[in-house]
Amino acid sequence: MCDTIVVLGNSTEDGATIFAKNSDRYPNESQGLLYFPRKKHDSSEIVKCNYIKIPQVKETYEVLLSVPYWIWGAEMGCNEFGVAIGNEAVFSKMEYKERGLLGMDLLRLALERSKTSEDALETIIFLLEKYGQGGSANINDPNYIYHNSFIIADPNEAWVLETADKLWVAKKVSDIMSISNGYTLEDWDRSAPNIVQFAIEKNLCKSEDDFNWVDCYSDPVPRTATNCVARQKQTMDYLSENKGNINISMIMNLLRTHNSKDVKDFNPAKGGMTICMHYSSRALSQTTNSMVSYLPKGKKHTHWLTTTSAPCISLFKPFYLGVGIPQIYHFPNEKYDSKSLWWKHEKLHRLAIMDYKNRAPVIQEAYSIEKKFIDKSKIIVDRSHESKKSQKSNKLNLELENLSIECLKKQNKILKKLIRQFIDKAPKSRTSRIYLKKWKKLSDAVDLSFD
Repeated sequence: MCDTIVVLGNSTEDGATIFAKNSDRYPNESQGLLYFPRKKHDSSEIVKCNYIKIPQVKETYEVLLSVPYWIWGAEMGCNEFGVAIGNEAVFSKMEYKERGLLGMDLLRLALERSKTSEDALETIIFLLEKYGQGGSANINDPNYIYHNSFIIADPNEAWVLETADKLWVAKKVSDIMSISNGYTLEDWDRSAPNIVQFAIEKNLCKSEDDFNWVDCYSDPVPRTATNCVARQKQTMDYLSENKGNINISMIMNLLRTHNSKDVKDFNPAKGGMTICMHYSSRALSQTTNSMVSYLPKGKKHTHWLTTTSAPCISLFKPFYLGVGIPQIYHFPNEKYDSKSLWWKHEKLHRLAIMDYKNRAPVIQEAYSIEKKFIDKSKIIVDRSHESKKSQKSNKLNLELENLSIECLKKQNKILKKLIRQFIDKAPKSRTSRIYLKKWKKLSDAVDLSFD
């Protein structure tokens, strides 16, 4: 389960587009960053996606991707032109196929092949209609197959695309938009040609006048189970209330939101399907990475990612196209790895939920440095915009890379300190034994211990 957001420049405080997503996945499914430079390809090359192979294009663009460790595609990502995309699982009344392109495949392919959000929209539609979507996106359940919706953004515009098998509708965003795990579009700017006729033939509606995309194609059971309507309303209400004044810190905090306004009122064991999601009996997924992309026109773009679970107790760190991922970053795999930031934070997260109301504020206080990193990034990016000479540009890129490294090192240092602190001190409050037993089973499965 996920939540994806876009705010166009006409609704932000400084005119820059902001794209954001919380990626919610299985709690033991680590998610890491991958970077690929621009590359030319032979005409005979084939792309091996998760379940099918398709022809490669002549050139793929530079991309930064957030990837579940076993997936070829990506949950979210961006490219050198400032195109940013996030997908959502949506559940339709259409047939689900065991082989095809995952929504994550479509997302990566679009980023690699597109210079604008509209290019990316066209790319996804073309691939969807030619190859179809299909295959399980859940490593533990081969029958967990879904269809996809997308927010596709760039510094100038954004689109929402919703699909049901090979059918689709798309709408250009006018100012603000969010999507969750359900269909949302009551009207659209573009669509597959046969969406109404197909619905009539399948008795999903009686006539063209009776047709409604959401009602006709949405499966009502998972729509209710995922709490997607309430989550989308919560994000849209926040964006509407703050339209014209929105900045990246506000969007970061929106991604950290639970239903409770006060951290002392929030209990992860009873959290449910919230924007910042924690695994529980009410939510079998949890947020496993979070991304906020700052996309000003004519300037270098900054992509802020937690590269961890639980944004409510994590730190957003800056990454830049043209710079790549620092070498000190270790991509996580299926088992606990003490070198991996994702797994080290997950250890802290699992210690925190043992006593969330007392431990979360301690972590959040340690991460109050985030604003300093945001301000520092802005200063360097502004200087980068003013620089015209390649030598100065290279120097500024090095500064940006060093900032990414500084942020990664700072979080690693905080993690080491707080993990030791929480292991050495017993929780002050009690948490459900059944809940903690479930977490112990998950931790044992990936060799994560608390010694």
